[in-house]
Order: sequence, then C-alpha cells, then structure tokens
Amino acid sequence: MGDRERRRRRAAVVTGLVLVTGVGLGGTAVATADPEQSRVAAAAHAEPAAPGTPCSASVRACVDLETRQAWLVSGGTVERGPFRVTTGEAGKETPVGHSFRVYRKEADHRSGEYPGPDGRPARMPYSVFFADGGVAFHGGDLSRESAGCVKLQRADAKRFFDTLQIGDKVQVVRGSVENGHRAKARGRA
Repeated sequence: MGDRERRRRRAAVVTGLVLVTGVGLGGTAVATADPEQSRVAAAAHAEPAAPGTPCSASVRACVDLETRQAWLVSGGTVERGPFRVTTGEAGKETPVGHSFRVYRKEADHRSGEYPGPDGRPARMPYSVFFADGGVAFHGGDLSRESAGCVKLQRADAKRFFDTLQIGDKVQVVRGSVENGHRAKARGRA
C-alpha cells in the first residue's frame, strides 16, 4: 500500500472517529450546508423571479420568511397573495429551500409531535406537507409562532389546500438574501 492510500485511509478513520465521538458525547453529528449556496439554489437564482415575489417563476407556492408573506403562483405570475403567515420560532425555524415538493395533504390533520394550548394534539387544518420533518402549510393562530410550519389564516390555508397538488414546487426563502443572490447571478451585484 502506497503513502497516498495510507493517508486516504487514515483520513477516513479520523473522520469516522470524529463523527462517532460527537454522537457518543451526546451531540448529533450532522453535515450542514448553507441552503443558499447549493447547486439547486444557484439554479433557482439564475431563473427569473415571479413578479412581486422573491421566488422563482417556476414555483407553485412561495414563502418569504423575512416579510412573513406567502403567494400562490401559476405560470410565473402571482395567482393569489400575498397572504400573511407565521413561521417557525427560534430553535424550530422553518427551513429555507428552493426545491421542496408537496408530498401529502390532509384536510383535518392533528400533530403527533406538538400539543395545542389544551394539551391535546394540535389541530393543523388544511395541511399541505412539503418538507422533511412534517413541515406544512396549515391553518392556525397567527399570533403564535409555529414549530417550523407555515401557518395561515384558516380560509387562506383552505385556498392553499385546494390549489396545491402533490408534486407542486414550493420555495421558502429570505427575500433580501434571495434578491441579492438573483442580482449577483445576473451580474448586477
């Protein structure tokens, strides 16, 4: 075995030990990446935005975490919105992403993880799930932050439920960051 192969194997063993040690000490070993710097994000930034939103024209639903607004988009233009939303609280932030897809819908979902104010499983009417961890659009009390979901007023949640279909593309972004990346992608920053 050559020096190069030994170094490569040693690096793999050290990396494995670091991960195992991190988990063994009670931590969680997670590879993190900035969602704003991924190849998917770069492709989204190269695409034109749906007018009046910070999201790509190809999306069906757009969320701006900074302004706490959401839109339904069709054919590259805003079909409805902006809608007022509440998103994840500190430590349970709504994830940023450029290629989420609707994967499940439930008109009368109850959370298996989070209790409502009465201690029973929280009601999540008109749930439209689009991100890992059960992140969804759903109706709820906009005066309280969520555990990562995008909450809408009940009538607005019904509109999202009725409009969005399985497979529809959803983007969740920070508007000012997104607009900066789009300008840079077009060579204007």
